[in-house]
Amino acid sequence: MNYEPRIMRKFIYWFLPALLYSSFLIHYSFANEIPADLKNAINDKARELQEVNQKIAQTQKELEATEGKGKSLQKEIKQIDYRLRQLDLSIRSSEINIDKLKLEIQSLEYDIGGVRSKIGTQRSGIAEILRTVQKKDSENTLIMLLKHKSLAASLSEIQNLADFNDRIATEIQQLEVLDEELSDKLDLTGDKKSKLELENQNLKNRKSITAEEKNDRQDLLVRTKNQEKNYQKLISDLEKQQAAIASEIEKLEAELRAKIDPSLLPIPRPGVLAMPVPGGILSQGYGATSFARLGYKGQWHNGLDFAAPIGTPVYASEKGKVLEVWNQDKYCYKAAYGKFIVIEHPNNLTTLYAHLSLQAVQKGDEVQRDQLIGYVGNTGYATGPHLHLTVYASQTFRIGSSKINCGPIMPYGGDLDPGKYL
Repeated sequence: MNYEPRIMRKFIYWFLPALLYSSFLIHYSFANEIPADLKNAINDKARELQEVNQKIAQTQKELEATEGKGKSLQKEIKQIDYRLRQLDLSIRSSEINIDKLKLEIQSLEYDIGGVRSKIGTQRSGIAEILRTVQKKDSENTLIMLLKHKSLAASLSEIQNLADFNDRIATEIQQLEVLDEELSDKLDLTGDKKSKLELENQNLKNRKSITAEEKNDRQDLLVRTKNQEKNYQKLISDLEKQQAAIASEIEKLEAELRAKIDPSLLPIPRPGVLAMPVPGGILSQGYGATSFARLGYKGQWHNGLDFAAPIGTPVYASEKGKVLEVWNQDKYCYKAAYGKFIVIEHPNNLTTLYAHLSLQAVQKGDEVQRDQLIGYVGNTGYATGPHLHLTVYASQTFRIGSSKINCGPIMPYGGDLDPGKYL
Protein backbone atom coordinates (compact mmCIF):
# COMPACT_ATOMS: atom_id res chain seq x y z
CA MET A 1 0.00 0.00 0.00
CA ASN A 2 1.36 3.46 -0.95
CA TYR A 3 1.31 5.86 2.00
CA GLU A 4 2.90 8.83 0.22
CA PRO A 5 -0.43 10.26 -1.05
CA ARG A 6 -1.84 9.92 2.46
CA ILE A 7 1.08 11.93 3.94
CA MET A 8 0.55 14.61 1.31
CA ARG A 9 -3.16 14.71 2.14
CA LYS A 10 -2.32 15.11 5.85
CA PHE A 11 0.13 17.86 5.00
CA ILE A 12 -2.50 19.67 2.96
CA TYR A 13 -5.13 19.12 5.66
CA TRP A 14 -3.01 20.13 8.65
CA PHE A 15 -0.62 22.83 7.49
CA LEU A 16 -1.75 24.37 4.22
CA PRO A 17 -4.80 26.13 5.74
CA ALA A 18 -2.58 27.86 8.28
CA LEU A 19 -0.21 29.08 5.59
CA LEU A 20 -3.03 30.21 3.33
CA TYR A 21 -4.71 31.97 6.25
CA SER A 22 -1.52 33.86 7.12
CA SER A 23 -0.82 34.78 3.50
CA PHE A 24 -4.41 35.92 2.98
CA LEU A 25 -4.35 38.27 5.98
CA ILE A 26 -0.90 39.66 5.18
CA HIS A 27 -1.99 40.34 1.62
CA TYR A 28 -5.05 42.29 2.74
CA SER A 29 -3.12 44.23 5.39
CA PHE A 30 -1.52 46.16 2.53
CA ALA A 31 -4.92 47.65 1.70
CA ASN A 32 -4.36 50.33 4.38
CA GLU A 33 -2.34 52.50 2.01
CA ILE A 34 -1.96 56.29 1.97
CA PRO A 35 -4.57 57.83 -0.36
CA ALA A 36 -3.15 59.38 -3.51
CA ASP A 37 -4.87 62.73 -2.84
CA LEU A 38 -3.13 62.94 0.56
CA LYS A 39 0.27 62.32 -1.03
CA ASN A 40 -0.47 64.96 -3.66
CA ALA A 41 -1.55 67.47 -1.00
CA ILE A 42 1.74 66.98 0.90
CA ASN A 43 3.74 67.48 -2.31
CA ASP A 44 1.74 70.64 -3.12
CA LYS A 45 2.47 72.11 0.32
CA ALA A 46 6.16 71.27 -0.03
CA ARG A 47 6.27 73.18 -3.34
CA GLU A 48 4.41 76.15 -1.84
CA LEU A 49 6.81 76.22 1.10
CA GLN A 50 9.82 76.17 -1.20
CA GLU A 51 8.43 79.07 -3.26
CA VAL A 52 7.75 81.20 -0.17
CA ASN A 53 11.20 80.50 1.28
CA GLN A 54 12.76 81.54 -2.03
CA LYS A 55 10.85 84.84 -1.83
CA ILE A 56 12.10 85.35 1.73
CA ALA A 57 15.68 84.80 0.56
CA GLN A 58 15.19 87.24 -2.33
CA THR A 59 13.77 89.87 0.02
CA GLN A 60 16.80 89.38 2.27
CA LYS A 61 19.12 90.12 -0.66
CA GLU A 62 17.14 93.24 -1.53
CA LEU A 63 17.27 94.39 2.09
CA GLU A 64 21.03 93.83 2.32
CA ALA A 65 21.50 95.82 -0.89
CA THR A 66 20.02 98.88 0.83
CA GLU A 67 22.47 98.69 3.76
CA GLY A 68 25.72 100.66 3.94
CA LYS A 69 24.80 103.29 1.37
CA GLY A 70 24.27 106.33 3.53
CA LYS A 71 21.45 107.07 5.90
CA SER A 72 18.21 108.80 5.11
CA LEU A 73 14.68 108.72 6.44
CA GLN A 74 13.37 107.38 3.14
CA LYS A 75 15.94 104.60 3.16
CA GLU A 76 15.15 103.56 6.72
CA ILE A 77 11.41 103.49 6.00
CA LYS A 78 12.18 101.34 2.95
CA GLN A 79 14.20 98.94 5.11
CA ILE A 80 11.35 98.65 7.59
CA ASP A 81 8.99 97.90 4.71
CA TYR A 82 11.34 95.16 3.50
CA ARG A 83 11.37 93.66 7.00
CA LEU A 84 7.57 93.78 7.13
CA ARG A 85 7.43 92.01 3.79
CA GLN A 86 9.82 89.37 5.14
CA LEU A 87 7.61 88.88 8.16
CA ASP A 88 4.49 88.55 6.03
CA LEU A 89 6.25 85.87 4.00
CA SER A 90 7.49 84.17 7.19
CA ILE A 91 3.95 84.11 8.54
CA ARG A 92 2.79 82.56 5.27
CA SER A 93 5.66 80.05 5.53
CA SER A 94 4.51 79.07 9.03
CA GLU A 95 0.90 78.65 7.86
CA ILE A 96 1.95 76.41 4.96
CA ASN A 97 4.30 74.41 7.15
CA ILE A 98 1.55 73.88 9.73
CA ASP A 99 -0.76 72.52 7.01
CA LYS A 100 2.05 70.33 5.66
CA LEU A 101 2.89 68.90 9.09
CA LYS A 102 -0.76 68.11 9.76
CA LEU A 103 -0.97 66.24 6.45
CA GLU A 104 2.28 64.38 7.20
CA ILE A 105 0.93 63.32 10.60
CA GLN A 106 -2.23 62.10 8.88
CA SER A 107 -0.10 60.17 6.40
CA LEU A 108 1.89 58.59 9.24
CA GLU A 109 -1.35 57.51 10.88
CA TYR A 110 -2.12 55.52 7.72
CA ASP A 111 1.38 54.03 7.88
CA ILE A 112 0.99 53.16 11.55
CA GLY A 113 -2.40 51.58 10.89
CA GLY A 114 -0.90 49.51 8.10
CA VAL A 115 2.03 48.32 10.22
CA ARG A 116 -0.27 47.46 13.12
CA SER A 117 -2.48 45.50 10.75
CA LYS A 118 0.56 43.60 9.48
CA ILE A 119 1.64 42.87 13.04
CA GLY A 120 -1.84 41.55 13.86
CA THR A 121 -1.97 39.26 10.88
CA GLN A 122 1.60 38.10 11.44
CA ARG A 123 0.75 37.17 15.01
CA SER A 124 -2.45 35.42 13.94
CA GLY A 125 -0.57 33.44 11.30
CA ILE A 126 2.13 32.43 13.80
CA ALA A 127 -0.50 31.36 16.33
CA GLU A 128 -2.29 29.23 13.74
CA ILE A 129 0.94 27.53 12.67
CA LEU A 130 1.95 26.97 16.30
CA ARG A 131 -1.38 25.30 17.10
CA THR A 132 -0.98 22.96 14.16
CA VAL A 133 2.66 22.16 14.91
CA GLN A 134 1.88 21.65 18.60
CA LYS A 135 -0.82 19.17 17.67
CA LYS A 136 1.58 17.13 15.56
CA ASP A 137 4.55 17.68 17.88
CA SER A 138 2.73 15.84 20.64
CA GLU A 139 3.51 12.66 18.77
CA ASN A 140 7.09 11.70 19.53
CA THR A 141 9.53 10.73 16.81
CA LEU A 142 9.31 7.00 17.54
CA ILE A 143 5.53 6.94 17.06
CA MET A 144 5.92 8.81 13.80
CA LEU A 145 8.45 6.24 12.60
CA LEU A 146 6.32 3.25 13.61
CA LYS A 147 2.94 4.43 12.36
CA HIS A 148 4.09 4.52 8.75
CA LYS A 149 5.03 1.39 6.85
CA SER A 150 7.26 3.49 4.67
CA LEU A 151 10.39 4.96 6.27
CA ALA A 152 10.37 7.61 3.59
CA ALA A 153 6.87 8.68 4.61
CA SER A 154 7.85 8.87 8.30
CA LEU A 155 10.99 10.88 7.56
CA SER A 156 8.99 13.15 5.27
CA GLU A 157 6.54 13.94 8.05
CA ILE A 158 9.38 14.64 10.51
CA GLN A 159 11.03 16.91 7.93
CA ASN A 160 7.75 18.76 7.43
CA LEU A 161 7.65 19.52 11.15
CA ALA A 162 11.26 20.74 11.04
CA ASP A 163 10.43 22.95 8.07
CA PHE A 164 7.52 24.49 9.94
CA ASN A 165 9.68 25.15 12.95
CA ASP A 166 12.03 27.07 10.62
CA ARG A 167 9.02 28.87 9.18
CA ILE A 168 7.92 29.94 12.68
CA ALA A 169 11.41 31.31 13.38
CA THR A 170 11.26 33.29 10.14
CA GLU A 171 7.77 34.60 10.92
CA ILE A 172 8.88 35.71 14.41
CA GLN A 173 11.89 37.48 12.92
CA GLN A 174 9.62 39.30 10.48
CA LEU A 175 7.36 40.24 13.40
CA GLU A 176 10.34 41.79 15.21
CA VAL A 177 11.13 43.83 12.09
CA LEU A 178 7.52 45.08 12.02
CA ASP A 179 7.69 45.99 15.72
CA GLU A 180 10.82 48.08 15.03
CA GLU A 181 9.11 49.72 12.05
CA LEU A 182 6.11 50.59 14.23
CA SER A 183 8.38 52.09 16.89
CA ASP A 184 10.14 54.22 14.24
CA LYS A 185 6.81 55.43 12.84
CA LEU A 186 5.58 56.39 16.32
CA ASP A 187 8.83 58.26 17.03
CA LEU A 188 8.54 60.11 13.72
CA THR A 189 4.93 61.03 14.52
CA GLY A 190 6.03 62.41 17.89
CA ASP A 191 8.74 64.44 16.15
CA LYS A 192 6.23 65.84 13.64
CA LYS A 193 3.86 66.80 16.46
CA SER A 194 6.69 68.61 18.26
CA LYS A 195 7.54 70.49 15.06
CA LEU A 196 3.86 71.36 14.62
CA GLU A 197 3.74 72.80 18.14
CA LEU A 198 6.90 74.82 17.45
CA GLU A 199 5.55 76.12 14.13
CA ASN A 200 2.33 77.24 15.81
CA GLN A 201 4.51 79.12 18.29
CA ASN A 202 6.49 80.66 15.41
CA LEU A 203 3.28 81.80 13.74
CA LYS A 204 2.00 83.48 16.89
CA ASN A 205 5.34 85.15 17.64
CA ARG A 206 5.90 86.36 14.08
CA LYS A 207 2.53 88.09 14.18
CA SER A 208 3.64 89.84 17.40
CA ILE A 209 6.94 90.87 15.78
CA THR A 210 5.04 92.27 12.79
CA ALA A 211 2.84 94.40 15.04
CA GLU A 212 5.92 95.79 16.81
CA GLU A 213 7.69 96.58 13.52
CA LYS A 214 4.63 98.53 12.39
CA ASN A 215 4.67 100.45 15.66
CA ASP A 216 8.39 101.22 15.18
CA ARG A 217 7.67 102.52 11.69
CA GLN A 218 4.97 104.83 12.98
CA ASP A 219 7.14 105.92 15.92
CA LEU A 220 9.98 106.87 13.57
CA LEU A 221 7.66 109.04 11.49
CA VAL A 222 6.35 110.74 14.65
CA ARG A 223 9.82 111.35 16.12
CA THR A 224 11.13 112.86 12.88
CA LYS A 225 7.83 114.49 11.93
CA ASN A 226 8.50 112.79 8.61
CA GLN A 227 11.23 115.33 7.83
CA GLU A 228 14.74 114.48 6.68
CA LYS A 229 16.47 117.23 8.70
CA ASN A 230 14.93 115.91 11.91
CA TYR A 231 16.03 112.40 10.99
CA GLN A 232 19.61 113.51 10.36
CA LYS A 233 19.70 115.27 13.77
CA LEU A 234 18.41 112.06 15.35
CA ILE A 235 21.12 110.00 13.62
CA SER A 236 23.87 112.43 14.61
CA ASP A 237 22.91 112.24 18.28
CA LEU A 238 22.56 108.47 18.06
CA GLU A 239 26.03 107.96 16.57
CA LYS A 240 27.62 109.85 19.44
CA GLN A 241 25.78 107.68 21.94
CA GLN A 242 26.69 104.49 20.07
CA ALA A 243 30.39 105.40 20.09
CA ALA A 244 30.31 106.19 23.82
CA ILE A 245 28.61 102.91 24.72
CA ALA A 246 30.98 100.90 22.48
CA SER A 247 33.93 102.54 24.24
CA GLU A 248 32.45 101.78 27.66
CA ILE A 249 31.97 98.09 26.85
CA GLU A 250 35.42 97.71 25.22
CA LYS A 251 37.24 99.19 28.20
CA LEU A 252 35.51 96.89 30.71
CA GLU A 253 35.92 93.78 28.56
CA ALA A 254 39.59 94.39 27.73
CA GLU A 255 40.33 94.27 31.46
CA LEU A 256 38.28 91.12 31.96
CA ARG A 257 39.83 89.28 28.98
CA ALA A 258 43.16 89.51 30.82
CA LYS A 259 41.60 87.70 33.78
CA ILE A 260 40.41 84.64 31.87
CA ASP A 261 41.72 81.35 33.29
CA PRO A 262 42.00 78.94 30.30
CA SER A 263 42.19 75.92 32.64
CA LEU A 264 38.54 76.51 33.61
CA LEU A 265 37.32 76.51 30.02
CA PRO A 266 36.31 73.61 27.78
CA ILE A 267 38.90 72.63 25.16
CA PRO A 268 38.15 74.72 22.03
CA ARG A 269 36.68 72.42 19.40
CA PRO A 270 33.68 72.37 17.05
CA GLY A 271 30.45 71.24 18.63
CA VAL A 272 31.03 72.50 22.17
CA LEU A 273 28.30 74.99 21.28
CA ALA A 274 25.52 74.51 18.73
CA MET A 275 24.89 77.05 15.98
CA PRO A 276 22.18 79.38 17.35
CA VAL A 277 20.81 80.26 13.90
CA PRO A 278 20.94 77.23 11.58
CA GLY A 279 21.42 78.54 8.05
CA GLY A 280 22.52 81.97 9.25
CA ILE A 281 25.30 83.62 7.24
CA LEU A 282 28.40 84.85 9.08
CA SER A 283 28.39 88.58 8.38
CA GLN A 284 30.91 89.88 10.93
CA GLY A 285 33.91 88.22 12.54
CA TYR A 286 35.37 88.39 16.02
CA GLY A 287 38.04 90.75 17.34
CA ALA A 288 39.77 93.80 15.90
CA THR A 289 37.94 93.77 12.57
CA SER A 290 37.70 96.66 10.14
CA PHE A 291 33.97 96.75 10.75
CA ALA A 292 34.56 97.21 14.48
CA ARG A 293 36.46 100.40 13.67
CA LEU A 294 34.25 101.70 10.88
CA GLY A 295 30.82 100.23 11.64
CA TYR A 296 30.80 100.18 15.43
CA LYS A 297 33.19 103.12 15.83
CA GLY A 298 35.18 101.05 18.31
CA GLN A 299 38.21 98.81 18.19
CA TRP A 300 36.86 95.38 19.08
CA HIS A 301 33.89 93.23 18.01
CA ASN A 302 33.21 90.95 20.98
CA GLY A 303 31.35 88.22 19.08
CA LEU A 304 30.11 86.91 15.75
CA ASP A 305 27.20 88.23 13.69
CA PHE A 306 24.90 85.92 11.75
CA ALA A 307 22.71 87.59 9.13
CA ALA A 308 19.24 86.06 8.74
CA PRO A 309 15.72 87.30 7.93
CA ILE A 310 13.84 88.97 10.75
CA GLY A 311 11.71 86.43 12.61
CA THR A 312 14.19 83.56 12.07
CA PRO A 313 14.21 81.30 15.18
CA VAL A 314 17.21 81.51 17.53
CA TYR A 315 18.15 78.44 19.60
CA ALA A 316 20.19 77.99 22.76
CA SER A 317 23.76 76.94 21.94
CA GLU A 318 23.92 74.74 25.05
CA LYS A 319 21.80 73.83 28.04
CA GLY A 320 21.92 76.23 30.95
CA LYS A 321 20.16 78.84 33.07
CA VAL A 322 18.83 82.11 31.69
CA LEU A 323 20.62 84.84 33.67
CA GLU A 324 18.97 87.82 31.99
CA VAL A 325 16.29 88.82 29.47
CA TRP A 326 16.37 92.56 28.76
CA ASN A 327 15.56 95.31 26.28
CA GLN A 328 18.10 98.13 26.22
CA ASP A 329 16.10 100.02 23.59
CA LYS A 330 13.91 101.26 26.45
CA TYR A 331 16.91 103.26 27.72
CA CYS A 332 19.27 103.81 24.77
CA TYR A 333 17.24 103.29 21.62
CA LYS A 334 19.29 101.71 18.80
CA ALA A 335 22.55 102.31 20.70
CA ALA A 336 23.48 98.95 22.27
CA TYR A 337 22.34 95.29 22.31
CA GLY A 338 18.61 95.97 22.04
CA LYS A 339 16.63 92.93 23.10
CA PHE A 340 19.04 90.31 24.42
CA ILE A 341 19.26 87.04 26.38
CA VAL A 342 22.14 85.77 28.53
CA ILE A 343 22.53 82.05 29.35
CA GLU A 344 25.07 80.53 31.74
CA HIS A 345 26.14 76.99 30.83
CA PRO A 346 27.56 74.17 32.99
CA ASN A 347 30.75 74.10 30.89
CA ASN A 348 31.90 77.48 32.29
CA LEU A 349 30.81 79.40 29.19
CA THR A 350 28.16 82.13 29.14
CA THR A 351 26.44 83.18 25.91
CA LEU A 352 24.82 86.46 24.90
CA TYR A 353 22.20 86.61 22.09
CA ALA A 354 21.56 90.19 20.99
CA HIS A 355 19.46 92.34 18.60
CA LEU A 356 16.47 89.99 18.96
CA SER A 357 13.02 90.93 17.72
CA LEU A 358 11.32 88.81 20.39
CA GLN A 359 12.46 86.79 23.42
CA ALA A 360 10.75 83.43 24.04
CA VAL A 361 12.22 82.66 27.49
CA GLN A 362 12.27 84.37 30.87
CA LYS A 363 14.95 85.13 33.43
CA GLY A 364 15.55 82.07 35.61
CA ASP A 365 14.40 79.52 33.01
CA GLU A 366 16.38 76.31 32.57
CA VAL A 367 16.84 75.72 28.84
CA GLN A 368 18.11 72.80 26.79
CA ARG A 369 20.56 72.79 23.90
CA ASP A 370 18.77 73.68 20.64
CA GLN A 371 15.71 75.00 22.50
CA LEU A 372 13.92 77.97 20.94
CA ILE A 373 14.77 81.12 22.91
CA GLY A 374 13.95 83.99 20.56
CA TYR A 375 13.96 85.40 17.03
CA VAL A 376 16.43 87.32 14.88
CA GLY A 377 15.74 91.02 14.86
CA ASN A 378 17.04 94.52 14.26
CA THR A 379 16.86 96.00 17.75
CA GLY A 380 19.72 97.91 19.33
CA TYR A 381 22.77 99.01 17.34
CA ALA A 382 22.14 96.90 14.24
CA THR A 383 22.61 97.76 10.59
CA GLY A 384 20.20 95.02 9.53
CA PRO A 385 18.47 91.88 10.84
CA HIS A 386 21.04 89.56 12.42
CA LEU A 387 21.97 87.72 15.59
CA HIS A 388 24.97 88.89 17.57
CA LEU A 389 26.52 86.04 19.61
CA THR A 390 29.08 86.69 22.33
CA VAL A 391 30.75 83.88 24.31
CA TYR A 392 32.17 84.80 27.72
CA ALA A 393 34.32 82.94 30.20
CA SER A 394 31.74 82.53 32.97
CA GLN A 395 34.15 83.35 35.78
CA THR A 396 34.57 86.85 34.30
CA PHE A 397 30.97 87.58 33.37
CA ARG A 398 29.20 90.48 35.05
CA ILE A 399 25.90 92.33 34.78
CA GLY A 400 26.13 95.95 35.82
CA SER A 401 24.58 99.30 35.04
CA SER A 402 25.67 101.54 32.20
CA LYS A 403 27.37 104.83 32.99
CA ILE A 404 26.48 106.12 29.50
CA ASN A 405 22.73 106.37 30.13
CA CYS A 406 21.87 102.90 28.78
CA GLY A 407 19.90 101.64 31.75
CA PRO A 408 20.50 99.44 34.78
CA ILE A 409 21.34 96.24 32.88
CA MET A 410 24.56 96.01 30.88
CA PRO A 411 26.22 92.60 30.23
CA TYR A 412 30.00 92.41 29.97
CA GLY A 413 32.87 90.00 30.62
CA GLY A 414 35.99 88.41 29.25
CA ASP A 415 34.89 87.51 25.73
CA LEU A 416 36.13 84.54 23.70
CA ASP A 417 36.10 83.75 19.99
CA PRO A 418 32.77 81.91 19.44
CA GLY A 419 34.16 80.37 16.25
CA LYS A 420 36.45 78.13 18.32
CA TYR A 421 33.47 76.45 19.98
CA LEU A 422 30.76 76.35 17.30
